[in-house]
Amino acid sequence: MRFLVEIFFPVCNTWRKQRFKRSLIFAIMKNNFNIAVMPGDGIGPEVVQEALKILKIIESKLGLKISLSEAPVGGAAYEATGHPLPEASLETARNADAVLLGAVGGPQWENIDFSLRPERALLGLRSSLGLYANLRPVRIFPALVDASTLKREVVEGLDLLVVRELTGGIYFGEPRGVDTLADGTRRGFNTLVYTEPEIERIARIAFDVARKRNKSVCSVDKANVLEATGFWREVVTNLHSSYSDVELSHMYVDNCAMQLVRNPKQFDVILTTNMFGDILSDEASMLTGSIGMLPSASLGEKHAMYEPIHGSAPDIAGQELANPLATILSVGMMFKYSLDREEPNAWIESAVESVLAKRVRTRDIMSPGMKEVGTQTMGDLVAEELEKKKNG
Repeated sequence: MRFLVEIFFPVCNTWRKQRFKRSLIFAIMKNNFNIAVMPGDGIGPEVVQEALKILKIIESKLGLKISLSEAPVGGAAYEATGHPLPEASLETARNADAVLLGAVGGPQWENIDFSLRPERALLGLRSSLGLYANLRPVRIFPALVDASTLKREVVEGLDLLVVRELTGGIYFGEPRGVDTLADGTRRGFNTLVYTEPEIERIARIAFDVARKRNKSVCSVDKANVLEATGFWREVVTNLHSSYSDVELSHMYVDNCAMQLVRNPKQFDVILTTNMFGDILSDEASMLTGSIGMLPSASLGEKHAMYEPIHGSAPDIAGQELANPLATILSVGMMFKYSLDREEPNAWIESAVESVLAKRVRTRDIMSPGMKEVGTQTMGDLVAEELEKKKNG
């Protein structure tokens, strides 16, 4: 993956540089790819179906050969096999050039053993594939400025990136669980822990990405209360000496949550922990009009996974109400970072922008004077715009 080659060059020794260069040359020449498709639960299968339409058009346009290997994950996998991430599904992901994921979860699985809940599949994929860097671009399309709940002058032109650490922190820390004290009182506990190498590697990605943007990183923590994030701030600050051309600032997470709705355009790259990144990126998604608009890329040294940041939305599943655009945009990120083709990402963004400019909307981004369309129709409209580019 070219992205990871570029990111890791500054910190690799000579042997690793040579290995990544060979991988880069191979990626540039490669035309055959295998994508693991994991639709998941709720609206996951619906939005993934629309994204695959887009993938097939680009495959044809570029003369690629992309094979799809579908595998169950989440609640669907639990129902079929008794586990949210069967070994066969994990092996499919390991053998793929990239993973395209829909969404997992639903109320019908809320009362089963915690270790078997659908969401555990996400954590299992991230840890097993080494996907420690989560990139969540927050960009508002011009046609959706009025769909945001904030004033036009606050969000117009917004373009920021959340870089979230993905395989450490409180979501993975041990010990964790629920127990009973000697006096019979029950308690639940989790552990927030980060090592210096974990912090350094995600911080390097944030700094390197910022160099290609507006050269500004805001590291978000809760250093005044949580020792682990005070350590986070210390490590990020020390590493910054190697990136003197990039501006570094620090912000407490509660202030960042406020600033995202007060003045979001002050941010370029937000670097933060696993849990804080989870929360802040969901908040930031509403700046763009809907959580259904935000794609994401989860990257490691050998594997990558692409998915919309929204959940499975079981309340609207099967009703043609889901917004497929985040998943479609995630396909663009997949071409850029895993298949070493940057142009398709721009094509997809342009196609989405053209469709929105025609005043069509799914329900989540609907506003007065717009025409509401369903999931499949929105996917078809984006596909039509891409076909024009293909034939143009």
